[in-house]
Amino acid sequence: MRGGPGANMSKLEELRINASVQGILPNSLVSVVSVQWFGDEALELTYKDPAGKVANELLYRHDEPRIEVVAHGQPWSFDGDGHQFRLVSEAHRIRLAHLFDPALAVHTSVVEPLPHQIAAVYESMLPRQPLRFLLADDPGAGKTIMAGLLIKELIARGDLQRCLVEGLAIAAVASGAQSLISTGRAKGVMRPDQGQSQKPRRKPRQNE
Repeated sequence: MRGGPGANMSKLEELRINASVQGILPNSLVSVVSVQWFGDEALELTYKDPAGKVANELLYRHDEPRIEVVAHGQPWSFDGDGHQFRLVSEAHRIRLAHLFDPALAVHTSVVEPLPHQIAAVYESMLPRQPLRFLLADDPGAGKTIMAGLLIKELIARGDLQRCLVEGLAIAAVASGAQSLISTGRAKGVMRPDQGQSQKPRRKPRQNE
């Protein structure tokens, strides 16, 4: 049951294109075609009746108690900033690029990894999440490239924010990893000695 007059009234701001409105015509719904405001207190409503006939009517604030929006129209418009929309859509495209290119880190890096390096990263390491194993191989097998590809792939997929590179040959490993990842403009890879002052080493004596 409906309440008294104005129990289900709608504001003039709720009159949108394609909305179904009750109270304009007796015992029938009308569909909003367009709305043109005159200040904040009045608007010209262009509507279509059930027979398809188009008509106009001026509505004021005091008409709100007799109108009711039964089905709301489109809550959006196409008057936004096109450049901002393109920027957001491009950001989403880049964020989801790994779904369309399973080897995104390989195709966006300047290095040319060998088949065994690609197999290690994309067939053995990436499927194992979270990672709980040690990457070890013969000297010169390309462990730095494997680690760099893995880090860059995890960053592209949104699974990695910061990464600590640590090892025996820390200068060479960290430098190589940073060089590899920087080709994709990734951030967050740092060396443990980064930002720390280096203590001077004592020169050994000749008789030592």
